[in-house]
Amino acid sequence: MQFTVSSSALLSRLLSIGRVVNSKSTLPILENFLFKISDNTLTITATDLETTLTSTLAVENSTGNITLAVQAKLLLDTLREFPEQPLLFDIDEESLAVLIKTENGQFNFIGLSGDAFPKSATLSDESNHLILPVETLLTGISRASFAAASEEDLRPTMAGVFFDIKPEELTLVATDAHKLVRLKMLSVKSGIEASFILPKKSTAILKSILPKISGDVKISFDSQNILFELPEYTLICRQIEGRYPNYNGVIPTQNPFKIIVDRPAFLNAVRRVSVYSNQGTGLIKLHATDNVLLLSAQDIDFSTSAEESIPCQFSDESIEIGFKAPLLVDVLTNISASEVVIELADSTRAGILLPLENEQDEDLLMLLMPMLIA
Repeated sequence: MQFTVSSSALLSRLLSIGRVVNSKSTLPILENFLFKISDNTLTITATDLETTLTSTLAVENSTGNITLAVQAKLLLDTLREFPEQPLLFDIDEESLAVLIKTENGQFNFIGLSGDAFPKSATLSDESNHLILPVETLLTGISRASFAAASEEDLRPTMAGVFFDIKPEELTLVATDAHKLVRLKMLSVKSGIEASFILPKKSTAILKSILPKISGDVKISFDSQNILFELPEYTLICRQIEGRYPNYNGVIPTQNPFKIIVDRPAFLNAVRRVSVYSNQGTGLIKLHATDNVLLLSAQDIDFSTSAEESIPCQFSDESIEIGFKAPLLVDVLTNISASEVVIELADSTRAGILLPLENEQDEDLLMLLMPMLIA
């Protein structure tokens, strides 16, 4: 059987789907894409058993129907070198030999039977559903996901983004115990009360796909799996099992000290001063007094130090607190407002960073644990 497809369109889909494929897998079949050609539609699937991503692409001049597995790395490495042009795929239905004909050459390899490819997980009949605009989901996971713990963390429930769904709002939370993001999306009226933890890998896949599409996303989930139905893509993944930490319980509510500061100026000052911090600790000190915020850092081992003051709005008695500079940069980078409010209780309790003005229908809070200062 044969079909013709645009090289750039196919490469774009394979690059998105290829994020699912692990370079080293215990099952060789997982290092392949599943191709299903039917009625001038190519359906491409990749899976690592925990996450499965499927996309559809229109093809031309299809002369039959077939399902086969093709080597992901081989196909990606080949297509990356092509300029935009039509590619003719000629597949022997018995031997599964694949011939790709281009304007100037041809490329041969052998596919595998699609029967060996793992089946996608399915949701139970009692699954819940939630519909969001693409832009809302992208904004939410982009703001929150940076704070999630790494997949190697010993606390697996933190290695993802927590979706806390209430009838009148959706709250996304991520934390690695050093920093925390809580984003309330007040425009989401689901009418249900439920929750799930979206794994970090699936979050990264969604962040790569969502900017390319528009419309709505249908999210369905049961006690084990989460299904995202997007225009031209379908993602299903196993949710992280376990109880998410009580995130509201770690957010201090009594914070008498409030500092208002220009976010870009603050962020740039942190980046400059942190160059002189101890490379092991990354400690940067903030000292607020009389509408001035003083930033300082030093590395005694190399006899380097720096300090810089920037204007702020602060009229209480002076207060000093220390933060790990890279984490402070992460937090400030993921707040879009021009001014931020830093709420503090004392030098030993978590600091709260808030946008002075939230985006419409949003309530964003970021928490950063302090470091001990001498």
